[in-house]
Amino acid sequence: MSDLRELYQEVILDHNKRPRNFRAIAPPSQKAEGYNPLCGDRITVYLRLNGDVIEDVAFEGSGCAISKASASLMTDALKGRTIGDADSLFAEFHHMVTAPADAAVETGRLNKLAVFAGVREYPVRVKCASLAWHTLRAALEAKHDVVSTE
Repeated sequence: MSDLRELYQEVILDHNKRPRNFRAIAPPSQKAEGYNPLCGDRITVYLRLNGDVIEDVAFEGSGCAISKASASLMTDALKGRTIGDADSLFAEFHHMVTAPADAAVETGRLNKLAVFAGVREYPVRVKCASLAWHTLRAALEAKHDVVSTE
């Protein structure tokens, strides 16, 4: 368990310091903004779609290490995937971070995103980890209201 926590911390810190896909896409096919009032995290997710394929995905914003790392890993995981794949990954990720801390969860398809399984031990951090994902869904659904974790 200690090795998993160490890996979790390493991955989170790496993606916080050197976030992948941290940029705007000009022009995006779709974009959405998200806000976590509890922590002050703010994020904009940009998408370039080609039919139902996510050709490019990026983000900008500021916030805690967990929210930035989650957005970074999410964008890496979704490039080149279909919207259906994104919906499935969202559902699996959301289930993983919201499941009771003592529940067994399947993380196989989540690959590196599985490091966020530890977040469920800290319920206040679940919103930090899921902000980018909720913002992604708003972008995919072309919603123009700011997504809030409240």
